[in-house]
Amino acid sequence: MDVRDHLHQLVDELPEAEIPAAQRFLQYLHEVHDPIDHEPLSDETIEAIREGEEAMKRGEFITLEEYRRTRGL
Repeated sequence: MDVRDHLHQLVDELPEAEIPAAQRFLQYLHEVHDPIDHEPLSDETIEAIREGEEAMKRGEFITLEEYRRTRGL
């Protein structure tokens, strides 16, 4: 019996009351090991990030609170 088969057997044998906890744990493991973006950053994105960091160092930014206030949020 391989590991997946054993895991399926364990799930099948769980008491009904434990199924939700097992589901939450397995979902957590899935989300932790499945990053949102697998693609490497493009050169353009890297340059935009660099430019943004430089602008922040020069003080060229507004806070989230200021942004919300100017947008009426």
